[in-house]
Amino acid sequence: MKWICVLVWGAAALAGPAEYQAQFVGGTIPKISARSQTYLDFGGSEALLLRSSQTEMRIPYRRINTLEYGQNVSRRYAEAILISPVLLLAKSRKHFVTIGYLDDSDQQQAIVLRVSKGDIRSVLASLEARSGRRIEYQDAEARKAGR
Repeated sequence: MKWICVLVWGAAALAGPAEYQAQFVGGTIPKISARSQTYLDFGGSEALLLRSSQTEMRIPYRRINTLEYGQNVSRRYAEAILISPVLLLAKSRKHFVTIGYLDDSDQQQAIVLRVSKGDIRSVLASLEARSGRRIEYQDAEARKAGR
């Protein structure tokens, strides 16, 4: 019996978290304000759960019709001025996921989320697997980073 518990616990630990933190950047959802912390919960098999301090909403996976991934790459000018010119060589990458879906009244909706570097691959894989939609990459760099 102990071995079964250990195996189940080990499999759950290897599967990783079902919830990821993201920043809501924008979209057509007036209930969530820009730059608010949002949690993506992939625990349910039927719908993605988005939770923020203002609201909680469910997006059924079958209603998702577009998934897009892109990056914003910029130089670290402020840090270079304040700390060291060597930081001009470093690039800052921000990872963005756009989810397009049909709401309950069949109106097209979209949300844009900024996801951390450590979570982006897991979030993309979860969205692709659960929705059955392929991720559209904005450019070759995004394709390379998202895989």
